[in-house]
Amino acid sequence: MATLSIPLSRNGLSLRNSSPKRHAFPIPELRSSFRISCSARDGSESKGSLLQFKELRGAACGVLAVWAVTAASPVIAANQRLPPLSTEPNRCEKAFVGNTIGQANGVYDKPIDLRFCDYTNEKSNLKGKSLAAALMSDAKFDGADMTDVVMSKAYAAGASFKGVDFSNAVLDRVNFEKANLQGAVFRNTVLSGSTFNEAQLEDAVFEDTIIGYIDLQKICRNTTINDEGRAVLGCR
Repeated sequence: MATLSIPLSRNGLSLRNSSPKRHAFPIPELRSSFRISCSARDGSESKGSLLQFKELRGAACGVLAVWAVTAASPVIAANQRLPPLSTEPNRCEKAFVGNTIGQANGVYDKPIDLRFCDYTNEKSNLKGKSLAAALMSDAKFDGADMTDVVMSKAYAAGASFKGVDFSNAVLDRVNFEKANLQGAVFRNTVLSGSTFNEAQLEDAVFEDTIIGYIDLQKICRNTTINDEGRAVLGCR
């Protein structure tokens, strides 16, 4: 536990801070917690000075409390690096088994590392698998059948999914940054919370897609979506 202690006096303020433990990606939440305590040193003071001091102490505590909450937020975790590439010889085959523990919340005993794996035209072994919180960056899934797949909180930045069928899949909170999704089929697919920054979505099919209003606004900013796709999504 990181502790922030703030003893205050009329003569000044002292601050001691121990940094929170940092976790490697893709753990979505920081486990560290903060405790803030404010105290004044004893001393004889006039009523007016004491009131002024209490106001100063309250303001300082408020500012530092906001800092503590911000420091513990996932925004700070954005600079964390991915874990080293798994050295397990059969790590790519683990996609055919999936993550039976993870499910929709992306909780797992050990991450599924599929980075740089090649599943081109895989038509049977990925269907319906749970790949929650899987590391999929720079992997190739071109032409694969990924219907009914659960990929909640997966990290798929830079991966290739050209022509992939994602019908009935759960793709919430997936990072598709700079991924190639040309011709991908999102039919009755959950896309809530997923990001598509600089992703290639030419000729992607959106039909009965489940997506929140804010997420819809974000995906509509992607200029690679064709006119038909934008009409189906309801982009303005």
